[in-house]
Amino acid sequence: MITSKFVHLRQDGVSLLVSLASDLVQVLHWGSDLGADADFQSILSATTEPTAHAEGDLPEQHGIWREAARSTTGAPALSGHRNGQDFSPLFALESFDATETTLVVNGVDRVAGLGIETSFRFVGAGVLVTATSVTNLASGKYFLNELASYLPLPDRAMESLDFSGRWVKERQPVRRQIQPGVISREVREGRSSHDYTIVQMALSAGAQYRAGEAWSMGLMFSGNSKHTIEQLQSGRKAISAGELLMPGEIILDEGQSHSSAEVAAIYSDKGIDGVTDRSYRWLRSRPNHPTNIRPRPLTLNVWEAVYFDHDLARLTELAKVAEEIGVERFVLDDGWFGSRRDDTKGLGDWVVSDEVWPEGLGPLVDVVKKHGMEFGLWFEGEMVNPDSDLYRAHPDWILSAGGRVPPTGRGQLVLDLTNPDCYQHVLSHVDAVLSAYDISYIKWDHNRPLVEPGHGGQAAVHKQTEAIYRLFSQLKQNHPGLEIESCASGGGRIDLGMAQVVDRFWVSDCNDALERQQIQRYTQIAIPPEMLGSHIGPTESHTTGRVHNLGFRAITALFGHAGLEWDITQTSPEERELLTSWVSYYKAKRDLVHSGQMVRVETANDSSLVHGVVSQDGTAALFAYATTAGQGPSRPNALRLEGLNPATSYRVKAVFPVGKPVFQERTSPAWLDGVTMTGTALSQIGLRPPILFPENALLIEIEAL
Repeated sequence: MITSKFVHLRQDGVSLLVSLASDLVQVLHWGSDLGADADFQSILSATTEPTAHAEGDLPEQHGIWREAARSTTGAPALSGHRNGQDFSPLFALESFDATETTLVVNGVDRVAGLGIETSFRFVGAGVLVTATSVTNLASGKYFLNELASYLPLPDRAMESLDFSGRWVKERQPVRRQIQPGVISREVREGRSSHDYTIVQMALSAGAQYRAGEAWSMGLMFSGNSKHTIEQLQSGRKAISAGELLMPGEIILDEGQSHSSAEVAAIYSDKGIDGVTDRSYRWLRSRPNHPTNIRPRPLTLNVWEAVYFDHDLARLTELAKVAEEIGVERFVLDDGWFGSRRDDTKGLGDWVVSDEVWPEGLGPLVDVVKKHGMEFGLWFEGEMVNPDSDLYRAHPDWILSAGGRVPPTGRGQLVLDLTNPDCYQHVLSHVDAVLSAYDISYIKWDHNRPLVEPGHGGQAAVHKQTEAIYRLFSQLKQNHPGLEIESCASGGGRIDLGMAQVVDRFWVSDCNDALERQQIQRYTQIAIPPEMLGSHIGPTESHTTGRVHNLGFRAITALFGHAGLEWDITQTSPEERELLTSWVSYYKAKRDLVHSGQMVRVETANDSSLVHGVVSQDGTAALFAYATTAGQGPSRPNALRLEGLNPATSYRVKAVFPVGKPVFQERTSPAWLDGVTMTGTALSQIGLRPPILFPENALLIEIEAL
C-alpha cells in the first residue's frame, strides 16, 4: 500500500513498512507480513521512542540514512567529506517513487551539496534487495569513505550467526550473543575470501534450523566487504552490509555519482532453513540460473589425477574410464599453457604449450568428445608469475602502490584489469583459446589475495571487481552457452555478487569428505547445491591425509553439483562398478537435489549430521545421515526427518548406490528394507539409525504413497 506518508511493500509473507515524513524517512518494520489492513499511523506512534536522560532532547528515531544530525549515535549509512568539510549531511526527502514491490527514495542536502537515493525492491520469494547511491552536487571533490545498507532489528533479535574460515576449511559457523557494540566481519583481500561469511544473520533467542526468526544480509559484491550487527546504548539494534572502501578509492567530482553494491536482505520466521529456502527460490527464479538451462553434468576434473604431468596417452586413459563410469564433462586443469610445468612460472601466458601439446589441445578435445563428454579448461586470468613472458613484456601491468612490486603470493602478482590494455590482453588471449577449440566450460581460479591493489596511485579494488564481472559477461557473450566456475584456491570467492555472473563455485580445495560435510552444509546456507562443485576425491585426501571409504565420499559429493577429482585409472573393477552405480544414481536424483527444499535437522549430539532435500510438493525426499565422530551412547539417537507433509504417508528405505557402509552392530534396524510412516511420525518419532563406524554415511529415500 502506498500513501503520501507511508509505503508498505509486501511479498511472500514479508513486509517492509517505511514512513516518508519529510523530516525523517525511516523503516518502521522489516519482518513478518503486517497484513493489508495495518494502521500505519498507529504503528508510527507505537514505535516512537521516549527520551532518556543524558541523551538528546528529541526521541531517537533512526532514519534510513542514519545521520548524526538527527542525534543518531550509531554508524551512518554514508560517510565522507569534502576536504574536511560537509562531513555531516542532513537529508530532506525530495521525492519518492513506489510500486507494490519497489520503493525508491531521494533525499538532498543543499548545504552539504549531496544527493542520495535509496532503493528497496522485492525480487521474489520475499527477498529484499536494497542499495544506495550518492551524488556530489557541489564544486570540489567529495571523498567517499563508506556507503552501506542498514535495516533495523527488533529487540527479540538476540543472537548472531556468521561464518569464518581459511583455505580448505571454509564456512565454519560462529554463533554468539548480540551485546552492546558492533559485531563486524570485514574482508580486505580484494576478493570475498575463505573467511567470508556470504550472509550474516541475526536470530531470535534459540533459533534453530527449522524454528525461530532470522534476519539476514548478504553483500552482492566480490571485493572488500563489511557486514555488521550493531547494538547501541539505547538497546536498539541494526544489521548492515556494504563494500569496504579503501582510502581514497571513490572520489566524486561535481555531478558524479557512486552506487553502492546491492545487498540481499532475507527475513524468515521458519528458522535458518527459511533463509535458505528464500535464497534458493530467488536465485532459481532467474532465467540464467544453470538448472533453468539444463541438468548439471557429472564432472571429472583431472587436477588430483595428473597435476602438471600432462600426457595425451594418460589423459586418454582417463577419458576412457570416465566414459565407462558415465562422466559428462572432462576438465583439464593447470599446466597446459606457456612454460607452466609447475606453479612458479608461465602464469599469464595463455598460449597452448608447444612443449606439452605440440599439436595443440585439439587431439585431447577430440578424445574427450569421442568418449561422449564436454571439454572444460582451467584459467587464472587475473594473475601473473614474474617468470612469464607477459610480465617481462609488461611489468607495469600489475596492481601496485608506491612504485613498489607488492609481495608475491603463491608466486604470483595481480594483473591490473582496470588498465584497458591489460584487460584487453587477457580477454583476447582467453577468447582466442575458447575460439580455437570446442570448450563449453572454464574453471577460473583466483589463488591469492590482493595486496597493495592500486592503479595510478589510487586504490582499485572496486574497479578491479567490476572488471572481472565485465570480462565474464563478455566471454559469455562471445561464446553462447559457455559456463564459468568461480574458484579461488577453492572457496575464496563465493558470494551473492559472483553468483549473478557464474554458473558454479568450487566450494573448497579440500575433498576430504569429513571436512566437506561441514563446508558444504554452511556454504549451502545461501547458495543452492546445483551451483556448488562437490567431487569424490582420492581415497587418501590430498589436503588432510585422511582415508575414507568410497561410500562416505560419494554420499557427501552427491548433495551438490557432483563430480570426481581422482585418478580413476587406478581404481579397481569393484570401485568402477560402484562409481558407475553412483553416477547413475546422481543422474536420477539430481533434479530433486537441485530443485528441492534444503532441510537440516537438529541433532542432540555433535557426532552426526542429518540433512536432506525435499521436493517442492513434498512427494519425494532424499536424506543423508553422516557420522562425523565416535558417539557417546552405545546406540545413536533417533533420526528425525523433517520438512515433509505431516498427513502424507511415505515409504521410507535405506538405499546403497555405492555399497553398504560397515555396520558396527549385532542386529540392524528393521526399517532399512522399508517402512511406511506419515510425515508427522517421521519428524516427531523418527527412525533408529544403524550403528555406523565414524566417518560413514547412509542414504535414505522417501516417496509419498
